[in-house]
Amino acid sequence: MVQGGVGVQIAVIVGTVLGLWLGARTLVDAVVKLAHQFGVSELTIGLTIVAIGTSTPEIVVSIDAALAGLGDIAVGNVVGSNIYNLAFILGVVSLVQVVPVERSLLHRDGVALILATLSGFAVLFDQLVTSVEGVVLIGLFVAYTAYMIRDERAQPTDTEYPESQVSRAVSTSESFGARDLLLLVGGLALVLVSGHFMVEAASSLARDAGISDWVIGGTIVAAGTSTPEFAVSLVAIRRGHIGMSVGNVVGSNIFNILGILGIASVVQPLSVGFAAIESAVWLTVVTVLMVGALWTGRKLTRPEGLVFALSEMARWAAGILRLFG
Repeated sequence: MVQGGVGVQIAVIVGTVLGLWLGARTLVDAVVKLAHQFGVSELTIGLTIVAIGTSTPEIVVSIDAALAGLGDIAVGNVVGSNIYNLAFILGVVSLVQVVPVERSLLHRDGVALILATLSGFAVLFDQLVTSVEGVVLIGLFVAYTAYMIRDERAQPTDTEYPESQVSRAVSTSESFGARDLLLLVGGLALVLVSGHFMVEAASSLARDAGISDWVIGGTIVAAGTSTPEFAVSLVAIRRGHIGMSVGNVVGSNIFNILGILGIASVVQPLSVGFAAIESAVWLTVVTVLMVGALWTGRKLTRPEGLVFALSEMARWAAGILRLFG
């Protein structure tokens, strides 16, 4: 926990924002070079390596909660983070730049995201996620990843993103070496550590303001564990790596539901309250609406992004006002 007065906590938050930005820039540059080195699209790298890496905070929080027998926290962290990822992160990213979407993201990964979310809702429906259900979720994630990699190898490189192609032309002459690996690991570590201390400082400020732990967990912690995704997606879109920006969010959500929820329930079966079902319903609605918005015109426009971002801000306000719970 971050100690000190309000001034210290605010200083920590400012410092972690800078750390997130620097770490995200370093991580994005290293991962782009890695993708080019192995001839893999930035979208696929975003859906796999970057998505799993930026989901590390969710893994830690959910497994710790499962070991402590706190099913609501383990599940609430996953569901809350996924809602935040789709509604707020993609919403804000689209305000920076209209987000065009690759065909494969819609036909393959968009469908996979909906199916993963429905699978999560199905195992939560009886308010108990068993170890057997966890193994099934993990199996689905492994199957999806294997199919995605196989599909990537079978398909020609997508040329819909001219910015990425310019980057590819510049970078292909440079090989991915030990220095780049250190930058990749260091960038990811800086993002994760900065995100951790941001959550601690923001939670301290919220408690000092008299906000309940339940509201903090459902909003600040869920959003805080998603700060790596936010930083990486925002930096990627600003640097022209659109596939990585969107793929990071979509891949993180699929991994959170199938991978993290699966692993946590294998560690310890998760018992949840009815509030988890309500949140899962909202996540399903947001997921279907987001994929639908991306499907129309194969892009997320600024007005659409604004609506999604405002919906998440309204959910936060509702939680703080104790309208839900």
